[in-house]
Amino acid sequence: MNETLDLRGLKCPMPALLARKALARLAPGALLTVLADDPLAVVDIPHMCNREGHAVNGVTRREDHSEFRLTAGPADAHSEAQSSA
Repeated sequence: MNETLDLRGLKCPMPALLARKALARLAPGALLTVLADDPLAVVDIPHMCNREGHAVNGVTRREDHSEFRLTAGPADAHSEAQSSA
C-alpha cells in the first residue's frame, strides 16, 4: 500500500516534520509518497530520512513541486528499549 501526503503550500520546516510524523506511524517497509513545493524540502526530507532510518527511493522534480518516494524504516531500537524499561 502506498500512502500519499500532499504538503504543497507548506514552508520549511513543516514538510520534513509532517513527513517524519507520517513515516513514524507507518509499519517498516510501508511506502509513502510526499508532494512538496518548498524548495528546501529537497534537502530537508532526504536529510530527515537519513537521520531517522527511512529510505529515499527517489525524488522527481515536477513543474511546480517535488515528489518524494519514501520507505518507512525500522523503528529506532534505542527508543524502543527506553520505552520498555
